[in-house]
Parts: sequence; structure tokens; C-alpha cells
Amino acid sequence: MTRPTRCIASRASRVAAAATLTFLALIPGARISMADTFAYIGNADSNSISVFRMGANGEMIPVQTAAFPGVEKPGSSTPLAITPDHRVLIAGVRSQPYLAVSFAIDQKTGQLSPIGNGPLADSMAYVASDRGGKFLFSASYGGNRIALNPVSANGVVSEPKQVIPTGLNAHAAAPSPDNRFVFATNLGSDQVLRFAFDASAGTLTPSDPAIKVPEKSGPRHFVFHPDGKFVYLVHELNADVAAFSYEASSGAWTEIQRTTALPEGFSGKPWAADIHITPDGRFLYASERTTSTLAAFKVDAASGKLTMVGSVATEKQPRGFNIDPTGRYLAAVGELSDSMTVYAIDQSSGALTKLASYATGKKPNWVEFLNLP
Repeated sequence: MTRPTRCIASRASRVAAAATLTFLALIPGARISMADTFAYIGNADSNSISVFRMGANGEMIPVQTAAFPGVEKPGSSTPLAITPDHRVLIAGVRSQPYLAVSFAIDQKTGQLSPIGNGPLADSMAYVASDRGGKFLFSASYGGNRIALNPVSANGVVSEPKQVIPTGLNAHAAAPSPDNRFVFATNLGSDQVLRFAFDASAGTLTPSDPAIKVPEKSGPRHFVFHPDGKFVYLVHELNADVAAFSYEASSGAWTEIQRTTALPEGFSGKPWAADIHITPDGRFLYASERTTSTLAAFKVDAASGKLTMVGSVATEKQPRGFNIDPTGRYLAAVGELSDSMTVYAIDQSSGALTKLASYATGKKPNWVEFLNLP
């Protein structure tokens, strides 16, 4: 892939820019004349969310560090979810008492204001909104279960309505593109469970059979292709990336390909983490923590199959990353580096070119992007 490049600026210009941004960030409602794209970084050891505004060329401008009200003990990670109307961000707290912390998103500045906390059923490794924004799905790795919580009109999470036992180590729970099914990975049981979702009643019903994957592969996170015809699954324990065709009427997954997120010449114990696809569905990426790399794949539009483009070194222990809504940039964070690196995505090949790195809070592990009007 393209060799990383450095962004070089004079010390005077850096100091001046930093002073300007600090001043603007302190003014309530201040707008920075840049594109209206924001990045939200969940920092587990800081109990905070770093908010950045993305500039026209992928640069990140610090806007805010939002603290979790009433939360003192750090958790192992900080999963985030943004409601479909783009008005509320919900953060999962993985220390007791287990909470879903809701923040209102200022529609002009992107800044966060706490609006209330709601109870979660367990320490949740993953949270996701349904497509209507009325329910929150969550998955508990240690509790071996998923849960459904109603979300009130103001965005605050209510008491769990359903708590459903799963196989070992539930790691993700998220809806299908049409909101008719919810799928839950079970890392320790090597399966993906399917649930029929009634959005009117707010209920999940188990739907057999489970989607089985190879033993000791550890299915972790998944992402649907934008056209809804394919789904991609990253496996933590062997770093496989599997492609499936998706049947919307039944919710069935049929495996069509299995490849790897490991860089060439890898030796050691794989430890893959996250997976995302560009909004146009042309490129897919996966993170691997043992090597601290990002793997890039080109997606065949007709077959859904993947061709590996290559891999690049990234932040140390990249548990989380994401792609901006334009599909031009990727931001990855490192749990052990306390920082974020932004890459430009080559629009013909999908290759990644490093642009710049930015300080975050402690133990960053989740990235969400948002476009605001």
C-alpha cells in the first residue's frame, strides 16, 4: 500500500492553530468553518468522549471532551451508538452500576450535553440502535446474553424490556438493514444467533437455526453491505474475514468466501477486532491487534467477494476504527497509544495513506462518525 506520509507545519503555525481552536471550543455554540462531519471517540479509562470536527482535507479539530456524569470507575471499553435521527449519542458504561449514558448532540456544533442515564442489564461490550431509534440492543461478553431496552422520546434509555441468554461470549448485537431481524455474535460458541424483531411491540423472538462458523474462530463484529445483499464477519481468534450472501426475507446467511485480515508473514496469536465498509460498498477494512494493523479489501459489487489490497501499520492495539460518511477517510484509535490516526482512502484502489495523528483520552476503543446539516 502507499507509504505513510507526514503532515509538516511550522511550530508557529501549530501554536497559532491550537490557540484558535482552544478559544473556539470554549465558546458555546461556536462554529468552525469546516465540513459538518464529526468524530466521537469513546475513551474507557478516561470515562469520556473526545469530539473532533473533520476539516475538508481530513484534518481533525478538537471540539470537546465530554465526561460521563456520575461515573467514576473506568470500564474495559466504551461502546457508542448514535440514534438514526442524529440527535442523541448513547454510551455504554461497563463498570458497576452498568449504565447507558445519553448525550444530546448539538446540531450546529456537534458538542455533547448529558441528558440522562439509564440501566443496562450487564457489562455490555456492544450497543446499537434499532433503525427507528426507539430501542437499544446490547451484548454482554461476560454475561452471555443480549438485551433490549426501550429508548424514550428524549433519548434516555429505559429499564431492560428483554434479557435473553445466548451462547458463550455475546459480542455484538445489531439489526438487519430492514429492521426485521437482530443478529448476535457468540464468540465463545462460534455462532451467530438470529432473532425476529417486532419493532411495533419492541420484542425479540429467537429464530433458528444459528449461523455456525469454524470452531475456535471467535466471531466478533459484523457489517452489512450498503445494498443489503451481503454481510461481512470478522473473527477475533483466527482473524478470518468471512463474506456471506444475505437473504432479507428469511434473515439467512450463506457463506461465500473466507479470507484473512492478517498481514503477510504473520506469526503469533491472532487478535482481530473491528470491521467496517465504505458507504458506497466498494472497500472493506478490518483491524488486527497483535500486529496493530488495518487490512484493506476491495469488494466485488456483483459477487460480494473480497480481494485483499494490503495492510498498514496503525495505532497500538486498534480495537476500534470507523469510516467517515463520505467514504474518503478512515480513523483508527489505539487502546495502548491513547491517540487516533486518520488515513485517506484511495478512491480507486482502497489503499490507505496516513495523514496525521491526534491525542485522545485514555484507552480509546470506539469511533463513531456523524454528518450534521
